[in-house]
Amino acid sequence: MGYTEKFQNLADHARAQVQEVAPQDVAALMERGAVALDIRDPDEHAKDHIPGSLNISRGKLEMNVEGVLPDLDTTILCYCNAYNRGALSAATLKEMGYANATFIGGGLNAWRKLQDHV
Repeated sequence: MGYTEKFQNLADHARAQVQEVAPQDVAALMERGAVALDIRDPDEHAKDHIPGSLNISRGKLEMNVEGVLPDLDTTILCYCNAYNRGALSAATLKEMGYANATFIGGGLNAWRKLQDHV
């Protein structure tokens, strides 16, 4: 998908502000209490997602996250299909006070590739 230069710059800036989690570390982090947060739209989530993940679409994240994840110390693993929306969401959550907001590098696509090789 081709993105505009301004959007890509914004997403790249967000990626530089938050920690990236490797897809192979997701299971262990979730076992220790991390929450995988699918920020794609509900129809995308319905088609495929990381088992056990929560879904709050990027467009409603700021309005709904506190009702779903009230603890600002929760480790949150934001993800989309690849990088951009996950990084933007993690950066936004950091700005909202979620100290441990991160994003899954490569998103669902990278996580899925690991599952296909298991």
